This record gives sequence, C-alpha cells and structure tokens, in this order.
Amino acid sequence: MHAPVELADIAADVLARIRARRPRVHCITNTVAQQYTANILLAAGAVPSMTIAPDEIGAFVGGADALLVNLGTFDSERKSAVGAALAAAESKPWVLDPVFIERSPKRAQFARDLVGRGPAVVRLNGAEFAALTGAEAEPPDCFARAHKTVVAVTGENDVVTDGQRSVTVANGDPLMSRVTGMGCAGSALVAAAAAVERDAWLATVAALTALGVAGEVAAQSAAAPGRFASWIIDALFSLDRATLRARAKVS
Repeated sequence: MHAPVELADIAADVLARIRARRPRVHCITNTVAQQYTANILLAAGAVPSMTIAPDEIGAFVGGADALLVNLGTFDSERKSAVGAALAAAESKPWVLDPVFIERSPKRAQFARDLVGRGPAVVRLNGAEFAALTGAEAEPPDCFARAHKTVVAVTGENDVVTDGQRSVTVANGDPLMSRVTGMGCAGSALVAAAAAVERDAWLATVAALTALGVAGEVAAQSAAAPGRFASWIIDALFSLDRATLRARAKVS
C-alpha cells in the first residue's frame, strides 16, 4: 500500500505527464457541463473534444487517448453516441459517470449495461452508487472486484477502490458542490489521468487529489461560487508538487 506522501508525489507525477503528453480526451457529457469540462481539461494540460455527431464520433474517439461517458443528458442522440464511441474506443481507457441514475430507472439500467462493457473507472456519488447496485447495497470494494473496475464514490470525502486497494481522499472545499459541472469535469480529469497512467486506481486517486487540492487553493481567494468556478481552473493550472505534498489528505 502506498504511503500518503507517496500518493501525493504520484499525483504530481501524473499531472506532470498530462502536461507533457497533452492527452486527447473525448467527452460525451451533458450540455450543462461541456464548457466547464473543457476548461478543466485544458487547465490540466489535456486536449478535450466533445462531438456526438454519428458521422464523426468514431474518428474522434479513435484518435483520442481516453473517453468519458457521462449520462447527465440522456437524450437519444447521446445514447446512440455512446455505442459508437465504445465501438471505436477499443483498448483505450474510458470512464463512466452515471449522472442522476437514481432519478431514472431507464438511465440506471443503461448504466448497469455499460458497466458490463468494461469501464476503467466508474466515478459517481453515493446516491448514484446506491442506484447502480440496486437492492443489494453492495459495498464499493466488492462491486469493483466483481466488475474488474475502479470505483470512485465522491462526496465530502472520496473513496477510491479497485477491490484490493482502497483509499479516502479528504481534499476539497464545500464550494465545489455549488458549481455546475464540477463532478463531471472531475470525471474528465480522471480520464485524462488514465490516459497517462496505466494503473487506473492510481490515476483516479491522482486526479481526485489534484482537483480537491485545487479546490482548497481556490477557496482561499474566492468566497462565493462565481469567482470560485474560475479560480479552481487557475489553481489546477498552477498546481505543483510542493502544494500537493503539503495539502494532500489521502488515507
């Protein structure tokens, strides 16, 4: 098991690789989150794309390094785009973000079907995880082990597990929950990390630690959501190893 300071260094290393390699992340995400997700990826050093057009999504995903599948806007066009994207993704890492599946049985079933297609990471909140597992109320580590994926249940503290290794990331600020698309952008950052780090568990821990620390730094300068939304982009852009070492709360 990695020590907390080692995980902070790994987060710094992963962020440095994103900046150096500029991985392309194709995002099928909800309409509310698109611009913010793109800005978070650009601040981290990744290159976003967003098209869901059926005549070109295959080419975009085929040329990308990772894929995000976000169900926040569950319209027929995006639902169809998911199938085309996964067909083109081949062995590329992809992240499932099953937004609001607790509010729609059809969306929840679609998410369960997608889990069967082998996402590298499933990032979701507690209510979404409960809907995904259903009446069984399966613990995250058991679910991750059974489905051979990484599960990141995010909230006040983030739990990241692959069924064998589990950590809690306690970084972040309450203002992060007041910015539309923050969780969606976090999932995209996980995808960017997975593009440069083969160990999906380490990639997920690194991305969520980096975003949480950036949130804490941003909150020092912004006391309300409007300014905070832009400050966290700046904080992520400027995030360095010393800050990660000083602030990372991973246990």
